[in-house]
Amino acid sequence: MSKNLVVVESPAKARTIEKILGKGYTVEASFGHVRDLPQSKLGVDIEHDFEPQYITPTKNRKTITKLKELFAKAETLYLATDEDREGEAIAWHIQQALKAPSTQIKRVAFHEITPEAIEEAFHHPRDLNQNLVNAQQARRILDRLVGYKLSPLLWKKLFRGLSAGRVQSVTLRLLVEREREIQAFKPEEFWKIEVKFKTSAGDEFSAWVFAEKDKEVELKTEAEAKRLEEAVNSATQHQIDSLTSAERKRYPAPPFTTSTLQQQASNQLGFTVKRTMMIAQRLYEGVDINGSGPIGLITYMRTDSTNVASSAITGARLVIGQRFGKEYLPDQPIFYKTRIKGAQEAHEAIRPTRPDLTPEMLENKLTPEQWKLYKLIWQRLIASQMLPAIINTREAIVTSNEIKSKALGATVIFPGFAKVFDKWPFQENQLPKLVENELVKLLGVDPTQHFTEPPARYTEASLVKQLEQMGIGRPSTYAPTITTLSVRGYVKKEKRSLVPQDLGITVNDFLVEHFPDIIDYNFTAEMEESLDDIAEGKKEWVPVIRNFYEPFEAQLKLKEATVEKQTPEDVKTDKKCALCGSALVMKTSRFGKFLACSGFPKCRYTEALDGDGKSQTEATDKICSDCGAPLVKKRGRFGMFYGCSNYPKCKHIENIEPKASDMACPKCTDGKVVERRTKRGKVFWGCSNYPKCDFASWDEPLKEPCPTCRGLMTKPIKKGYPVCTKCGYEEKGA
Repeated sequence: MSKNLVVVESPAKARTIEKILGKGYTVEASFGHVRDLPQSKLGVDIEHDFEPQYITPTKNRKTITKLKELFAKAETLYLATDEDREGEAIAWHIQQALKAPSTQIKRVAFHEITPEAIEEAFHHPRDLNQNLVNAQQARRILDRLVGYKLSPLLWKKLFRGLSAGRVQSVTLRLLVEREREIQAFKPEEFWKIEVKFKTSAGDEFSAWVFAEKDKEVELKTEAEAKRLEEAVNSATQHQIDSLTSAERKRYPAPPFTTSTLQQQASNQLGFTVKRTMMIAQRLYEGVDINGSGPIGLITYMRTDSTNVASSAITGARLVIGQRFGKEYLPDQPIFYKTRIKGAQEAHEAIRPTRPDLTPEMLENKLTPEQWKLYKLIWQRLIASQMLPAIINTREAIVTSNEIKSKALGATVIFPGFAKVFDKWPFQENQLPKLVENELVKLLGVDPTQHFTEPPARYTEASLVKQLEQMGIGRPSTYAPTITTLSVRGYVKKEKRSLVPQDLGITVNDFLVEHFPDIIDYNFTAEMEESLDDIAEGKKEWVPVIRNFYEPFEAQLKLKEATVEKQTPEDVKTDKKCALCGSALVMKTSRFGKFLACSGFPKCRYTEALDGDGKSQTEATDKICSDCGAPLVKKRGRFGMFYGCSNYPKCKHIENIEPKASDMACPKCTDGKVVERRTKRGKVFWGCSNYPKCDFASWDEPLKEPCPTCRGLMTKPIKKGYPVCTKCGYEEKGA
């Protein structure tokens, strides 16, 4: 009897599912999309209802051939791709590529890769949802029309190599507008006055001046602050005028959606959005934690729903009762309603597949990054089913003649859900025991100057939050959108902030001026709603695209005919060309600013500049062995190197002296491990005795030797934890 064929997206997911299904099923990976629009042309027939012209990329042809061979021997084809629009579209493309009749196809979908979920899905297969396929197809065609029609116009009117995108360009606009807010911001001075008191019992506490003659004050100048400081100092007595206290509840947050997970992982763990999704994908597809094969540890990580299965809630409540006690457990389970418009309640939030698998159980089974993210997800689910924290807030008003100061305190009466976390998400600030009408002693008055601060630049976390609030993009688009902006050079990451670069600002300004509708926030959000309507069967996809494309095409033709090429003017500098002595001018290209000889094209000398406009070329006392000209230190795509100042006439280059480490070579012992580069500039580590000793490693050497054999420890890129090059010892806890 022939086996049933199951097709999923990735090999990791295939291994996990094949282990669960056992005999009778062959599980193969499609390696993502098996068909796509061609790269060399538009690939959309704009004359005939925007019919897409899909092709099978060369890299996918072997995969399709193998799937066809397996399908020819199978009774049934199970399409087990992810349960979202993109997963539905991949399943449809597989059916089309295999030319599989609908009678032999069954669509299975699940939120988690566990035996129970897989068994349930295979017992209750469904048909392909053409509405979801159409919604994804419409998104793909819209993005292709914008990218392939608008980008060439940017090439003609600005620089070659530029790109625009339906969501990408709107996101860039957000970043540029925030940057302009920061640049236009004018700080305003204000003052705060801290007053320190002591009670009759000897307890000290601090308060802040907030009112004069029962009217709240805003201290704008030093003179106002000094006047109130003197008034407090000259007061004959300082009395507790009133005491108030109240209990307030702090409720837990709902389980993670894609965007909230990305935000929390960025803020708490320092992960990029892209990194978070890669780690979550691995946890979802399966990790071998007990040597018997991979198991899925979390539910599907692309979701905008906060819904949780009843079985998972039951499991979480059992953990809470056993681990923290019944006093932390609500009488009834807590259900959260998703507030994002268009969210699919049938989907689940991101949660552990088994709440009973605590982070402590998995600490030595996962890589450090996997464990940190799993712990974050586990804590969030458990906390979401716990009682709220109860906090007692206290407020004391101290009167100093006509000046009033306020002291605030907060005491945790019951930690509730905060018990789950290593660090509570709120702070205590205890006030001493105070009595109404009690006189207190003045210890000091401290006025301090402050200035209002500009709005903060977007981080990846705050940008994702803003995009979600505005209804721009969907869970699957946030990470690739941010990555694209960085790769294009439109945005640079400084520490954790996303900073628009000159090129990004130039592209944004062009689009805002000439295509305001395309990058309008409301228009983009409304388009997302239209795509949601297509997914729900409320709209047809062709009219949605036609309503977008017809005015867009008219605007394109108008701008192509009327807008002149915008070439930034050269900026004169006082620097001289190293080759001919002519003045250097600052030019702008798609790669940023650079210095070039004003004698061009007779002299083609250039100097690279960094993002701050500083030269990336340093003079040296070294001489070129080919032509005798001075060598300069330059920065290339692979780092620093020596190049001839007579470039491009002389193209001689030399590597920078290798950087040595303190570690002895593990192979010859008398050499040192030094940093080297390949011909293409890629960094690796080798022995200083080369070529006598040929030791080489791609992995960075660590200063601390192996605790077992005292050999060289390195930190491999793939594994993420230190490994000894001599005995193979692995330090998984690092």
